[in-house]
Amino acid sequence: MTEFSQVVIVDCQVAGISGDMMLGALLDLGANAGKVISAIKSLENPEYGYKNVDVKIEKIMRREFRSTKVDVTAEGRTRKDAKTLIMTVEKAASKLDLSPKAKEYASNVIHTLVGAEANLHGNHLGDAHLHEVGLVDTVAEIIGSAVAMDDLGFFNSIIVATPVSVGGGLFKFSHGTVSSPSPAALAIFQSKGFPIKGGPVESELATPTGAALIVNLTEEVSSFYPEMTPTRIGYGAGEKDFSEIPNFLRIVIGKTAQATSFVKEQISVLETNVDDVSGEIIGHTLERLLAEGAKDVCVIPMLTKKNRPGQIVKVIANPEDTARLSNVLVEETGTLGVRAYLCERHIMNRESKSFEVVIGGEKEIVKVKVARAADGTVIKVKPEYDDLKRLAEKTRRPLREISEIVVSTARQALADQR
Repeated sequence: MTEFSQVVIVDCQVAGISGDMMLGALLDLGANAGKVISAIKSLENPEYGYKNVDVKIEKIMRREFRSTKVDVTAEGRTRKDAKTLIMTVEKAASKLDLSPKAKEYASNVIHTLVGAEANLHGNHLGDAHLHEVGLVDTVAEIIGSAVAMDDLGFFNSIIVATPVSVGGGLFKFSHGTVSSPSPAALAIFQSKGFPIKGGPVESELATPTGAALIVNLTEEVSSFYPEMTPTRIGYGAGEKDFSEIPNFLRIVIGKTAQATSFVKEQISVLETNVDDVSGEIIGHTLERLLAEGAKDVCVIPMLTKKNRPGQIVKVIANPEDTARLSNVLVEETGTLGVRAYLCERHIMNRESKSFEVVIGGEKEIVKVKVARAADGTVIKVKPEYDDLKRLAEKTRRPLREISEIVVSTARQALADQR
């Protein structure tokens, strides 16, 4: 369940990402070109050091695919220190009719970009003099992208990115010859824990500006598109025209599936077959797995080879716990292998609450799990077993009766809160 209805996919798994590709794709999606050009032209200000800012937008072909190419040029200073660049972006954004989220995004992008450059060269921000990122196109791509994203409603959408292809091989820039990805782009991806992959061509596919734009836009990264209905597709052309791949960034806007009562999450399922382990060891293994953070554990009876009785120990866990819990299974059962696979599960949207109930004239606090539908309607109320057991033993009344009292009390309290 989500409060958003629009989903955006930034697909950079083929040709990577750069600032001009991002801006081109946004314009190709239908962002207001007049607003974008006006925003970029606002940089034509003596205070910023740029003169005669020119914005060229054209439709070109990349390997027989039509895409939008953006070029921004200007006269003026090209070597700027980091503080000047930050001031230029933030001041220019503050003077535009942008949402607070769009202004914050532009600020985050330039801070990420110049911060990575300054750290690489061992300078403080105020002392760092930058070359490529000091050019007008860097500032223009950040400001233009913020304006275009705001116009397209990105900052109220679900944003999903694919892993970024960074290319390979060697290329030259102001600091000499380096391998792809560039040190600055690599530092930006590393700072946000953003996944990348090499290839598919020997060239620089991910620029520092492109890296800063994507890592500040989304925290959700997937090699696969989520369930959605595509409504608009934009293609932003890169500078080079490769023979191996179409050099463009693809951005897809779509609608999410209708809201349901379920929350989707990715889990890891661990399984192992055992046929020579005692019941005591199986029981202890289940207890340890749960204590170590497993979401759920079950044991399924089975027949193994030669018709020997055995069990399948099945564990549901967070993906990041896969290796650790697999080790627990091996240590406790002596199994020779563990099957592990990722899958998606749909669970009810739920929360844990505490309610005061009166039983036998005594007030008691009971924890309850509450499951709700997409519209907030309470679907199920389930008291915690340990609390029910405690009250049943204390009052010497049937656990079933205690449960009915707690559920009734909780439902009434939840109804009064609406």
